[in-house]
Amino acid sequence: MTTTLHESLRPVLDGLDVPTDLLVAGTWRGGSDGGRIDVRDPASGAVLASVADADVDDGAAAVDAAATAAAGWAATAPRARAELLLRAFTLMHERSEELALLISLENGKSLPDARSEVAYAAEFFRWYGEEGVRLRGQVGRSPNGANRLVVTHQPVGVSVLITPWNFPAAMATRKIAPALAAGCTAILKPATETPLTALAVAALLQEAGLPPGVLNVVTTTKPGPVVETMLTDPRTRMLSFTGSTEIGRRLLRTAADQVLKCGMELGGNAPFVVLADADVDAAVEGAMVAKMRNGGQACTAANRFFVQAAVHDSFVEGLVAQMAAVRVGPGSDESTQCGPLINEDAVRKVDELVRDALDRGARAVLGGERPREGAGCFYPPTVLVDVPPEARVLHEEIFGPVAPVVRFEREEEMLTMVNDTEYGLVSYLYTSDLGRGLRLAEGIDSGMVGLNRGLVSDPAAPFGGTKQSGLGREGSTEGLLEFMETQYIATSW
Repeated sequence: MTTTLHESLRPVLDGLDVPTDLLVAGTWRGGSDGGRIDVRDPASGAVLASVADADVDDGAAAVDAAATAAAGWAATAPRARAELLLRAFTLMHERSEELALLISLENGKSLPDARSEVAYAAEFFRWYGEEGVRLRGQVGRSPNGANRLVVTHQPVGVSVLITPWNFPAAMATRKIAPALAAGCTAILKPATETPLTALAVAALLQEAGLPPGVLNVVTTTKPGPVVETMLTDPRTRMLSFTGSTEIGRRLLRTAADQVLKCGMELGGNAPFVVLADADVDAAVEGAMVAKMRNGGQACTAANRFFVQAAVHDSFVEGLVAQMAAVRVGPGSDESTQCGPLINEDAVRKVDELVRDALDRGARAVLGGERPREGAGCFYPPTVLVDVPPEARVLHEEIFGPVAPVVRFEREEEMLTMVNDTEYGLVSYLYTSDLGRGLRLAEGIDSGMVGLNRGLVSDPAAPFGGTKQSGLGREGSTEGLLEFMETQYIATSW
């Protein structure tokens, strides 16, 4: 089945295959009921394309395909799996400009951000292409000398991968690469807001030589029943989800009935701490990365800024100057530094959080009001000061270009505020004293800490959080082990 593609996609299509159907058992096909999902450019509202809308029968067919391919893929030599992933890495780099433009069009993020995402996403194919051949078990002797202890790792089995809209390439490859390297087959369900990038990545994997059924892709406006169909199939053994904590809780309840292995990368409420001895200019630069990457639409985005009183005013002055200079516009425009939010609901949520803070006594020293005219889902870069502790903006994910700043005096006071959240994904801390920074980092309850850095993501590092920010880790060797089961063999010789 084919669909009409918007003219703005022409530069993408000249170098990149962008399928618009479901991928099941190596074949691109429409959904069982023939429905389609419109994919819109958030900068203009224009329909870029329509993709197939899967129902529960399509979800079941995807599990069938993955289960059929499972034994053959698990038996494939690690080197053969690795070489396929490395070919996919090369193809992503060769088509990087087309992929970046595709991301900008359907997601809205600026081209520089989209190019960075493509490079980051491709690295997961390279990292796991290399790491998949290095995984070793162990052999030991039991303490009583009666037998040997042989420990190996086996693929967990059919895996369901659910990804969000904010990083449509990177969130897909961060799950696909370790699953395939581990010897698992998978079904990917990308977000309906940004399915085109995931479908294009799947097409590149086919071009790299991926056997039919090893990766299947379903897009759907009925995620509840379709995902439930896949998770309750006894052949499914793993769920890997990135998204909101609220949806993650629901999926964990469903997964519990099947005792599925689960990897959950959920919400965040990242604090960004600037101590009095910090290099303020460096802290401002780091804040721009931590806050404005993808316009603040990231689970790792700095959500709350805690600045020690001695440097509060100078930090705010520097941040306002940098934020005010950001060029807002369509993501696909080369001059844009901050694109639109993903949809109107996102704009409304950000505006509600800002209104609430202002009503409670905060002051907007930059921005603070959504545009009254013009098309597109835009919100201006905003800096709030004198934000009271009860403001919602300090307790909920903002997912937009808004920086609420809180002044503090003592370290103990700061740590209490930083840890006063159900989330624990990432934190940022700026100080010129390394010992002090490491000590405070250990007192912050989060899975990752950027110490004098505004960016923590790296395919070689374990990405994940504490508390209700998730379970397990993605990236690094730990991300590979998430898709494996440990097997112990007792033997004698």
